[in-house]
Amino acid sequence: MAQTDRNRPLYMISVAADLAGLHPQTLRIYESKGLVTPKRTSGNTRMYSQADVERLELISRLTDEGINLAGVMRILDQREQMNELQSQIEKLRKELERANEQIHEFEIRQTITTLVRKDQLHLELPRRPEE
Repeated sequence: MAQTDRNRPLYMISVAADLAGLHPQTLRIYESKGLVTPKRTSGNTRMYSQADVERLELISRLTDEGINLAGVMRILDQREQMNELQSQIEKLRKELERANEQIHEFEIRQTITTLVRKDQLHLELPRRPEE
């Protein structure tokens, strides 16, 4: 599923709660704590995306393991930071790969230039007259 599809608001609160195995009031509490931020329709109806439902499932698993909401918030923040850092690493890896390709191309051109100059120098050298 594409990233934009995962973030498209699809589910009303009752459906999202059912998918995540939670009570709708729990989703309201999570929203008030800033753990999830559903989109709103023009009529102010909460609409949850697939990414929101997956986040709710994660929150549910963490709280089932005995982690309080403050701990869940820290975990979620750290996950977001980790994802951002992984994106930066991937971007830098691609930049490094491009730079290495450019260096390789430069080295090949330099080798070719050196060989051509040697060949030209060889052609320009006067020949010794034969005795």
